[in-house]
Amino acid sequence: MSCALLYVVSPNTEISKFISYGLPDYSIKAALSSNFDGRIKGKKKGTRWSSFSFTSDLKYTCLSGGGSDNAANFPVVSSLVANSAAEVAVSSEQRVYDVVLKQAALVKEQLGSSGQIDVKPDIVVPGTLSLLSEAYDRCGEVCAEYAKTFYLGTLLMTPEKRKAIWAIYVWCRRTDELVDGPNASHITPKALDRWESRLEDLYAGRPYDMLDAALSDTVQKFPVDIQPFKDMIEGMRLDLKKSRYKNFDELYLYCYYVAGTVGLMSVPVMGIEPESKATTESVYGAALALGIANQLTNILRDVGEDARRGRVYLPQDELMQSGLSDEDIFAGKVTDKWRSFMKKQIKRARMFFDEAESGVTQLSASSRWPVWASLLLYRQILDEIEANDYNNFTKRAYVSKAKKVVALPVAYAKSILGSTKKTPQTLQASKK
Repeated sequence: MSCALLYVVSPNTEISKFISYGLPDYSIKAALSSNFDGRIKGKKKGTRWSSFSFTSDLKYTCLSGGGSDNAANFPVVSSLVANSAAEVAVSSEQRVYDVVLKQAALVKEQLGSSGQIDVKPDIVVPGTLSLLSEAYDRCGEVCAEYAKTFYLGTLLMTPEKRKAIWAIYVWCRRTDELVDGPNASHITPKALDRWESRLEDLYAGRPYDMLDAALSDTVQKFPVDIQPFKDMIEGMRLDLKKSRYKNFDELYLYCYYVAGTVGLMSVPVMGIEPESKATTESVYGAALALGIANQLTNILRDVGEDARRGRVYLPQDELMQSGLSDEDIFAGKVTDKWRSFMKKQIKRARMFFDEAESGVTQLSASSRWPVWASLLLYRQILDEIEANDYNNFTKRAYVSKAKKVVALPVAYAKSILGSTKKTPQTLQASKK
């Protein structure tokens, strides 16, 4: 996932919202409030912000990778799907790539002729500087607690980028918590609508609480479009109403909503290496590919856990082609048919990791380590599923601490090597 040091506000900013202590909607408050106390460390007990918990599985360490330089080269690997009877059929990949192009264009506009992001100047409201600094520090504490490996990687970034990445991470985690947290039963579609309204408010410089304030400051300073954030909320809406996916096209769109969006949020902050010959679009396509790869890996790792919740995040048509059904998944028995099916699913996930890898090297040097660490560690989860003989019903595949310790220096070495021989464009050309 993906910094600014000062609170950027407009003259009519409602400062009362910046220092508000409550949440506007009970269902949101209930879902975000459990065992995490939002008070600032070292502050008096009378001063506290809204409470949240962060207990759901980490999905948000997917940040960047390699891709295509235009819509024609963008990998299309699923069937076509129509949004409604009145719309022309279009693949989910193309629908998502339209968002990629929009974000890339925004970054290009900000880059201008200098080739560097033009960070907006700070407008400091008296009394808010220390509060904003504390808000960023709290985001860092949450990141350190729930994404330790990723947090270590962010320490190599510049302070501005590091804090912005923390703010984005925390917003993503809070959003995920709404539907996957211990009190998710309180959440309704209307509550998600109100969460989206809060997002629009923070983009307008009217954050509701301290953690919103950190993200509000970040999006004022970096060219981060609001659409990926809205799309992530759309992914949460899907979790409330959808537990089956007819084909990979549908699943791809879900993976974009809940994970691919994070790459599009983060690359504007992380930045692209000035010497990179890759197009902006290709780097964003790569960020998307890593998000898809990570979420596909989550899905394959959590088949048994999801089944116990009545959910099957696997393409129904591909299950049927393999002679399998939901009943086989609920039975939780590893058979030759299941092994064959899983081999194909793992192969697809690795394809997206490969697509992503060439783009990581195009990021700015200080941003590569956490992304490489994410890529290498998540890809190893697929190895662990294989080592468990494809039993993802009763065995949870995970990367051991020893393997993580080994992976970190490897990720660091890759991060300092700079660009590889292949850019995202040459990788695409080599596949033709």
